[in-house]
Amino acid sequence: MSGSPGYVLGQSADAARRLAIQDAHFAEVSERLLDELAIRPHDRVVELGCGPGGFSRRILRRLGDGGVLVGVDKTPGLLDQARAALAGVGPARFEPVRADIAELGPWLDGADVVVGRTVLHHVPMAEFVLGRLRATLRPGTRVGFLEPDFRTLLGRLAYLEATGRPELAPLRVWAIAINQLYQAIRISPAVGATLAATLTAAGCRRVRGDWTEGRSDALMVENMLMFYDEVRDKLESLGVIAAGEVARQQALLRALPTEGLPAAWGIYLVACEA
Repeated sequence: MSGSPGYVLGQSADAARRLAIQDAHFAEVSERLLDELAIRPHDRVVELGCGPGGFSRRILRRLGDGGVLVGVDKTPGLLDQARAALAGVGPARFEPVRADIAELGPWLDGADVVVGRTVLHHVPMAEFVLGRLRATLRPGTRVGFLEPDFRTLLGRLAYLEATGRPELAPLRVWAIAINQLYQAIRISPAVGATLAATLTAAGCRRVRGDWTEGRSDALMVENMLMFYDEVRDKLESLGVIAAGEVARQQALLRALPTEGLPAAWGIYLVACEA
């Protein structure tokens, strides 16, 4: 089993802005997942793929003196952002760990909770990793994930576009582009769809899942524009979209009225016990 590739998207200031937008969009469902996991003040929480610390901040706010958040990420630049962003957030300790989450390590030892937000779709054959994760964790460890869904709502977008809303085409093009990008580099844009079944098959207990639509607003469009900026060259080199077409799609997105836009993505929430 080879390790996961480097983070597909960027590490620039613009990338940090995009991840901040993502945190805003995931705010409600993130808090709901943390409620579901019943994080206690003294828990040791391991966050897989902590990135620049947006979700980490929400976890730290629930931990007290004696609590520990272990933030694991492969990308040094993102860990540096997390260190800076989380300094002084609550009384709990933040322990950054540079590691490939696909290669499970001793940073999992003693975990009361293992959590990840929008990370599994960056891991090749994430189902294999989840099976090994369950074998590693002590019984009763609480586990939860949030994963984006870039496919389900293509059904609605295609229908609306075909029945009188051609202006929605750039939403459809963006959704297809992100799916094709991930498929081209052998990671899964749809791991959330089978996540509950995977964890059940791995022997986890009390598996429960939910799906909600993502918010559709001006921030969603800004997120899409930044996505194109970050991976423009990669999209062209992989034959997904030429750079000139990316520029055209960005212009179409900027021209979209943001009132009344349908959602272009959804969110899977899955929680269980090892």
